[in-house]
Amino acid sequence: MLELSDMRIFVAVVAEGSIARAARKLHRVPSNVTTRIKQLEASLGAQLFYRHKQRLHLSPSGELLVSYAGKLLRLSDEACSALGNSAPAGLLRLGALESTAASRLPQVLARYHKAYPQVRVELTTGTNDALVTALLERRLDAAFVAEVPASADVSHMALFKERLTLISPLGHRRIKGPQDVAGDSVIAFPSGCAYRRRLHHWLGDASIATTRALDLGSYHAIVACVGAGTGIALVPESVLDTLPLAQVMRHPLPRQHTDIVTPLIWRTQEQSAALVALREQLKDR
Repeated sequence: MLELSDMRIFVAVVAEGSIARAARKLHRVPSNVTTRIKQLEASLGAQLFYRHKQRLHLSPSGELLVSYAGKLLRLSDEACSALGNSAPAGLLRLGALESTAASRLPQVLARYHKAYPQVRVELTTGTNDALVTALLERRLDAAFVAEVPASADVSHMALFKERLTLISPLGHRRIKGPQDVAGDSVIAFPSGCAYRRRLHHWLGDASIATTRALDLGSYHAIVACVGAGTGIALVPESVLDTLPLAQVMRHPLPRQHTDIVTPLIWRTQEQSAALVALREQLKDR
């Protein structure tokens, strides 16, 4: 039978990569940590670590256990918080589009941290599809995305109104329709980005083909490449507003291609006290 205390020791050793450092973190003596790990391995009938160059490395069995250990500890923290009617605490794993993380979340997270200092927020950025997958696979507790997945297991609340705008290098002809970008390169986040799909839908409506696509993972890089003359891109105006020195032209597109609402999504049946507190705070933003 797995004990939560054993799981905490195991997770600490994984995080620190050494018995000695884990012992210091847990305020235990190293021999006690070593004994508890050996007892855990004996009870499971599996070796959890390999030792290599003075560091401990997870075995395949250890890799399998670490994900379960994290889930058990999070559930334990949530249960204690809920039953004890205490302030939210523990880990809150959030995902966000890169644009949302840069332009919308700094003030949100600062206010949340001030109100709930016992919650440790872990923020991961990615494309819309990658974030949805991570949520459904329980690697995230909630995510700020561009498109709500068609899943009965997911709830959402609409939050930030975004407007996308097409940008081009300075001196580009005025873009009034897809025919004005024929032959231009498209610069965008990799496949899975909802804004990229919006741009391709706009181009596809007129059957306009671009020469090639350049996949980048940062809006700063995308805007810089557009400014350098590499191609065109569709980006949120909120991101451009944080880059006042960007050397690009803005070209408004029809609203059906550019107006979008950023929702927060979460698994309906799994709501920690920390997540509920965040949602309540977002209602009052």
